[in-house]
Amino acid sequence: MTQFGPPLTLVLALLAPIPALAQGIPPPGTATWFGLHFIDSSTEGAINGARPDEAARIEMTEDFIAEDLSQRGFALTEPPAEAVASILNPVHSNGADARIAREMGSDYVIAGEVQKVSNLIQSINLHLRDAETGRTLRAGSVEIRGNTDDAFRRGYSYLLRNVIFREERKK
Repeated sequence: MTQFGPPLTLVLALLAPIPALAQGIPPPGTATWFGLHFIDSSTEGAINGARPDEAARIEMTEDFIAEDLSQRGFALTEPPAEAVASILNPVHSNGADARIAREMGSDYVIAGEVQKVSNLIQSINLHLRDAETGRTLRAGSVEIRGNTDDAFRRGYSYLLRNVIFREERKK
């Protein structure tokens, strides 16, 4: 068996986002907004459990993202609670998110994740998919430093402006 090692892994990691950016910015439309899934993989979370301030921060961030999407012309609807009750994480649901959005008559599925690595490092991402096909149209991830409202707003603002709705540069 041939081992390709880190150089090939690096090349593949750099090429991975290209298809998600190749087709241009998706036009505004209807979208089922699944919100953010919080994953706490920190030692602090394992020892102390869920923190109310973090739950409030996720809710604030969901509102921030929803407002940005609405200002861009997306009409957002939430999926019915009973439809998502059995889904642990909409971002990794094997197409259940797209099926729900399609059944709701939406053009798009939008969902994200926040992974708390430590109280200092958070990995945040957002995915915009075609509801009909389930294909990812745009997706991105950034690391933010800090566990504050401002850090979350800045991180998702950057992700929305510079990744999800980034216009292709003219050559």
